Amino acid sequence: MQILSKKSLPLGGFAGLTERRLITDRRVFGSHKAANTFDGLGNFVYLADAQFNPRGQTHMHPHKEIDVISIMMNGRISHEGSLDHGQSLNAGEAQVQRAGGEGFTHNEVNPDDNKNRMLQLWVLPDESDQPAGYKHYSIKANGSTRIYGGNKNQSATFDSKTYIDIVRLTAGESITFDNETLAYVSHGTAEFTDENSTFAAEDGDLIRSYKTEITTTSNAEIVVVSK
Repeated sequence: MQILSKKSLPLGGFAGLTERRLITDRRVFGSHKAANTFDGLGNFVYLADAQFNPRGQTHMHPHKEIDVISIMMNGRISHEGSLDHGQSLNAGEAQVQRAGGEGFTHNEVNPDDNKNRMLQLWVLPDESDQPAGYKHYSIKANGSTRIYGGNKNQSATFDSKTYIDIVRLTAGESITFDNETLAYVSHGTAEFTDENSTFAAEDGDLIRSYKTEITTTSNAEIVVVSK
């Protein structure tokens, strides 16, 4: 089991937001990989825990051949750009923007006078030159919501051999994963147990483990990446 806490990382950011980057995979960042950050899992290559400043924005910028995932934790953002222009993203919702070979431009804006919180994840597509696309999800109040990954015969999520689930559990509930996972505790507390150790995790902890049971010790939300 490997553990990384966002509290151990420097606060960075750009434009109208501040963030702590926990995953900067060397396949994307190369020699610019941030010190003490994890590599990803499968095609998952980036994770940042960000706060938008009041009325802050990223400003319009492009992406290509990357899938950009935003999970709104607190507050809201207004999404602007070439995919579903004007879509709002509120706390408890997620959006997935597939750039593909077509690419897209976007700007995420905090329309309010207080800070908010958003997780951003990047995943490399399994195949290049796919069409650009947009999907929006409301996260279940309890249980697991899959927002990414699956085969081409379904349309609920963008296809990928890398899976991302948002798991919400009440205190005392458990969930088990048989394969390697990267799990980010985005709210609450939970106990992670694998074949060798147990770790009491809290909001802001990233855990890489194999054959893991997760038992919540408070109401919790955990972003789980697997393949």
